[in-house]
Amino acid sequence: MGAAGAKANRSIFAGYHPVLNFVFFGYVVLAPIFFMHPVVLAVSFAAAMSWSLYLNGRKGLKFNLCFVLPLMCVAALFNPAFNHEGATILFYIRDNPITLESIVYGVCAAVMIGGVILWFVCYNAVMTSDKFVYLFGRGIPAMSLILSMALRFIPLYRTQAVRVASARRGIGFDAFSGGFLARVRNGGAILSVLVTWALENAIETSDSMRSRGYGLPGRTAYSIYRFDARDRALLVLMLALVAVVVLAIATGTMKTLYFPLFSVRDAQPLAGIAIACHVALCFLPLALDTREDIVQKIALDNRS
Repeated sequence: MGAAGAKANRSIFAGYHPVLNFVFFGYVVLAPIFFMHPVVLAVSFAAAMSWSLYLNGRKGLKFNLCFVLPLMCVAALFNPAFNHEGATILFYIRDNPITLESIVYGVCAAVMIGGVILWFVCYNAVMTSDKFVYLFGRGIPAMSLILSMALRFIPLYRTQAVRVASARRGIGFDAFSGGFLARVRNGGAILSVLVTWALENAIETSDSMRSRGYGLPGRTAYSIYRFDARDRALLVLMLALVAVVVLAIATGTMKTLYFPLFSVRDAQPLAGIAIACHVALCFLPLALDTREDIVQKIALDNRS
């Protein structure tokens, strides 16, 4: 098991009922998309970055530095280069105005994109295919099964590709060395092996599902998830925090305008409360996991 899988299994929040996991990720992914307040975006990104590093360790840090941050920089530069809306013109590039509002919007959009990507990284570590099938297996059984299998197939396909490439590298058929034609030929051979493996795996999966009675009427499904008092308490807390944020959005107390002039509505008591609720929601899983780590560390110290 990899480091990410080990961390996810140790995550206290991942051990809660799948309904709570899904509600949380639904909020943190949708909130920055529909509520592009600068503070909300910054908090969401900071929380997603922190928890992704906690769950994935060095692998998460490498992914953030090599993929997420460069993508954010490209997004931040892309908007002012092509979007020239805004009343505050800073300078011109080939007669195209570069405005303060487009720059601010580009930065906020980049933070939103980076935060959403990181939340999906955390989602992939916490929301397993079993949880997804449990949540949607009865309502949309075929769709939930297809999605869970597709999400599971991607890492399996990548792992198998690494194995095949390593094996061929050991016998001198590396896809990244030699001439152009040799690399194309070796890469095509790896792709052919992967396609064959995928087809065989699909047939084996189909036979296994048929032998276990998938699709038969009256078939039941075993579930290890139980909605207990701990889950109810946390769900009530989460829904209360979400309700405060939704109320702030509905009343427009945190309305943000980017064009034609960038402006944020003056701070109001409800806005401050909503931001505090948003902070509590976004950092809730990391707080639970960190608290559990501290408790376990204290318990180990007391034993020694």
